[in-house]
Amino acid sequence: MSVSAFLDQHFRHFNARELVAAARAYQSHLKADGKMFLAMAGAMSTAEIGISLAKMIRAGKVHAISCTAANLEEDVFNLVAHDQYKIVPNYRDLTPQQEEDLRNEGFNRVTDTCIPETVMRHLEDKLLDYWQEAAANGQSYFPCEYFFRLFDENVLQPHYQIPVENSWLVAAHEAGIPVYSPGYEDSTLGNILTARVIDGSVGTHSVVRTGTEQMAHLVDWYLGNCQDPGIGFFQIGGGIAGDFAICAVPLILQDLRRDAPLWSYFAQISDSTTSYGSYSGAVPNEKITWFKLDKASPKFMIHSDASIVAPLIFAYVLGE
Repeated sequence: MSVSAFLDQHFRHFNARELVAAARAYQSHLKADGKMFLAMAGAMSTAEIGISLAKMIRAGKVHAISCTAANLEEDVFNLVAHDQYKIVPNYRDLTPQQEEDLRNEGFNRVTDTCIPETVMRHLEDKLLDYWQEAAANGQSYFPCEYFFRLFDENVLQPHYQIPVENSWLVAAHEAGIPVYSPGYEDSTLGNILTARVIDGSVGTHSVVRTGTEQMAHLVDWYLGNCQDPGIGFFQIGGGIAGDFAICAVPLILQDLRRDAPLWSYFAQISDSTTSYGSYSGAVPNEKITWFKLDKASPKFMIHSDASIVAPLIFAYVLGE
């Protein structure tokens, strides 16, 4: 039985039904020649979402991405250091001493997965040359563009430890779709860049383009791609990756005072709830008041674990 057939047969109620409904509406939107924007928070790259997301990108099912800067870099960390990762199945039972031991061994833990510090320093060495060159030449690039240059120049290829087709960032680069990473400073490499500017190794912070420049680029992309039936918004988790990107439409309508359609589909996988004033857990209808969604837009909120739900939805959309 295929994944799609299994979901159709067994996922009939509650969050399971919502999952299938969101996947069907995603398919319908694409069949009508709509485009889909994907926002991604949480440690999804470390969860190896690239195995399924890269397929979606190559199949033309995702047309632009906004992700946390940690997801941006962690896809590359996994690409070049997968074999050095350490899995800790009993992570819930770790004592403070065991956590300190992991730290002293050079690991940074994300739930059950420990990322080696060595890969971060290895990439720092590669990127430092690019940052210094950009500073010397008065140039500025988006965070993803530095990784794209590493791919173009085959700097990392000898170090690949997983099949390259499992890297969603490589797939995005090959497909030529935009990748936004708001809040770059909230990432390991963003911290490293800050340190290198402070110690004088890099002459200026401006080697990385600002968040407002990323927003301007996103607005241009939206206006160039929002023709009927419009652009859908598929959100994994909450936080800045989604909040930044979805605001492009109210910016166009209310701040630029230009005409544009609202997002034409919305689905979110979230474990957040609304009772704490959490925007990440707000029901989709709240977005109507912010000029993000129309009352008629298909809307779905799946309260579940994105590391389980997202690959299932992607498999359904791909017809697997």
